[in-house]
Amino acid sequence: MNDGKVYLVGAGPGDPDLITLKGLRAIQAADVILYDRLISKDLLAYASRSTELIYCGKLPNYHTLKQETINKFLIKHAKKGKIVTRLKGGDPFIFGRGGEEAEALATHNIRYEVVPGITSGIAAPAYAGIPITHRDYSGSVAIVTGHRRSPEAEEISWKNIAKGIDTIVIYMGVKNLPYICEQLVIHGRNEQTPVALIHWGTTKEQQTVIGTLDTIVEIVRSHKAANPAIIVVGDVVNLNKQLAWFQQEKDHTDLSLII
Repeated sequence: MNDGKVYLVGAGPGDPDLITLKGLRAIQAADVILYDRLISKDLLAYASRSTELIYCGKLPNYHTLKQETINKFLIKHAKKGKIVTRLKGGDPFIFGRGGEEAEALATHNIRYEVVPGITSGIAAPAYAGIPITHRDYSGSVAIVTGHRRSPEAEEISWKNIAKGIDTIVIYMGVKNLPYICEQLVIHGRNEQTPVALIHWGTTKEQQTVIGTLDTIVEIVRSHKAANPAIIVVGDVVNLNKQLAWFQQEKDHTDLSLII
């Protein structure tokens, strides 16, 4: 062991006010911050002026830094005795590769803490007025990746998900949306099942488009909705008509808060 330490911090889904207090303290204490594309850059203002900032941003089909390189940076700086904060969008252990980074740190006997964050699969629907569970509509939720690591990777079991889960929350699924909808219908989900796509959830740029399994692909194309986005499939989507509080607030007030 050495005196360095790494904090794997979930920065939340986009709204900077959704950072946890522990996450904020890890930013303030950091000698080095490695941050992703989807975090709010407002959070970096809480870092010390002397903090070294390293951008690790990833775009679909393009990585500024490969995961192996990020791991090496974490290890290198921690071994120098520095406090390193790895700032990740959402939650580090939900499609955030935080598990891979923790494995690398553990292998090199480096101290680390995981600071959970609010994941976009919960927050984006909430800001769109869609509770992913509801006593009248949904008693089960599946969190699913919308893309595979490689063409050879094991396929998602759409057969089990289609009819066995009330609410399906899909990350990184815009590119494969036609395939996802097709698979759900093939495996027994009613084609009239409501679907919502929430683009840049929890931010001022949030856009929500709603359709059904048989219409959402064309609706998304017509709105030119793109990543980053969360897709929600299930009857809870219908509650958006009544509970779209964030859109109403955007129309009437300034949502910015001071931490």
